[in-house]
Amino acid sequence: MVRIFSSVFSRRSLFATTSLFLRGGRLMVAVIAALSIHSETVLADVGVGAKPVDGAEVIMDGTRAMLDEKWTYWKGPRFSSSLPIKWKIVDDPVDDGTVVMTDDPVAAGGKYGTADIVTKKEYRDVRLHVEFLISKPGGNSGVYLQNRYEIQVLDGDKTKHGMATVINETDSPYHLYKGIGKWNSYDIVFRAARFKDGKRSEKALVSMYFNGELVHRNVEMSKVWGGAASGIDGGNDDGAGITDTLGGLKLQCEGHDVRYRNIWIRELNLDHPDTSFEEPKTP
Repeated sequence: MVRIFSSVFSRRSLFATTSLFLRGGRLMVAVIAALSIHSETVLADVGVGAKPVDGAEVIMDGTRAMLDEKWTYWKGPRFSSSLPIKWKIVDDPVDDGTVVMTDDPVAAGGKYGTADIVTKKEYRDVRLHVEFLISKPGGNSGVYLQNRYEIQVLDGDKTKHGMATVINETDSPYHLYKGIGKWNSYDIVFRAARFKDGKRSEKALVSMYFNGELVHRNVEMSKVWGGAASGIDGGNDDGAGITDTLGGLKLQCEGHDVRYRNIWIRELNLDHPDTSFEEPKTP
């Protein structure tokens, strides 16, 4: 995994400062200065295996208990499954433990919206970590922020509709995809759309690391793509009629064997239109 951090002083300047202190006979201050070499403040871990940041909540740990506790089906216009959630708990094909598999019979043939799952809790601004593994060529799923804006999960597609895109809004950083049977990760900071007098005044923004590399920075998310069966507001003005309604984190089911694990989320309050990772953000 990759660590993003900031430090007030460089190692070189600290050593120089330490030498000056020693020449002045200030041994105690010199020791403190030397120790401060290791005072880097880690703001976030990104990449496969990243552990939750302070204040984050684990929402998928690969167990049936957590799946049922924190998730439910999204009952959109094409929903055709039934509780309890039919997604499977299976062995992790790479590491120890169990993971969640998207397969639900009603979604066979790519019928998204029939068996998608969404968190019971709804969110506005968040820091999110998701790990996924595609088992077979062409495997398709999707990570939906606020049950609106899709970050694509799709093997074999390098277009603006393809892997790791802010769907139909950005190019695909496909070269960073690890491939079939490998764990991949999305690390995301998301700022929801803002409204004034009932009308959208600022579009939603997102920044994202894909497998530890920054691929999107402050990308505007203009609409819900895919129609009413895709997510909240998808049926409003061809998806452009975004409302100020909160939504949960959604994972898409298209009848493919895509697996998820180690999903955690931290609520934020981003007053300014910036989704960079460089500064800690608190609720």
